[in-house]
Amino acid sequence: MLRFTKMDGAGNDFILIDNRAGDIKLNRSQIARLCDRHRGIGADGILLLENPSDQADFRMRYFNADGGEAEMCGNGARCFARFANKVAGAGRKISFQTPAGIISAELSGDLVTLQMTDPTDLRLSVSLESGAEKKIVHFINSGVPHVVVPVAQLGDVDVPREGSVIRYHEMFSPKGANVNFIEKRGADQIAVRTYERGVEDETLACGTGVVASALVFAITEAARGPITVIARGGDELRVGFKKTDTQFKDVTLTGPAEFVFEGTIEI
Repeated sequence: MLRFTKMDGAGNDFILIDNRAGDIKLNRSQIARLCDRHRGIGADGILLLENPSDQADFRMRYFNADGGEAEMCGNGARCFARFANKVAGAGRKISFQTPAGIISAELSGDLVTLQMTDPTDLRLSVSLESGAEKKIVHFINSGVPHVVVPVAQLGDVDVPREGSVIRYHEMFSPKGANVNFIEKRGADQIAVRTYERGVEDETLACGTGVVASALVFAITEAARGPITVIARGGDELRVGFKKTDTQFKDVTLTGPAEFVFEGTIEI
């Protein structure tokens, strides 16, 4: 029997498991079944709380709903910080090791501010051809790879179809990329819809996608920040940063992380 906690961050939902004892070994099929919304608990991914191997308080491992391990998850990391505070007695300020680097978090009620790793591999105005279609897109790695596509009206975008085409485009092979469609809502505000690899569908929010979208918007629209980002689920997140030309430092992501329920399930 596996004990778990269900949490959500801006509508992105997760299964959190305390694995500090190191005795929980989940394979891809088990993870996929746990995340299945009909035959399991239902989630966009699974987060394991583990002991660190370097200079951090904890280690965070994140698995997408298809069972594949990913480098980082922004909304998941906020949930992870509150989970660590609850089950492991962590303080208001927490650091944790991820494949994307060490992330630090600060708790304030049900809001969590993450100090993100510096983004890499910024590519602006990339021409992307797919069949007869040609799109101008932007790319940035905000912990995981993200494509950002500005659009006039988010409601007109077929996110599952268009996102899937870009996610599997040969330009981003073999790992693929997440795809964010953004609509300008003001001088320092955007709305975003995201197709997430690993989930292989649109999700209500994606933390690293929110960051990627805000940073690309800051460059292309010369916005000073912080940038307010409205996720598909309706929640507002805030991305702070320091920008010099096309270089970003001190990137932060602030948003909600909420407990939903706890339980046990047979695996």
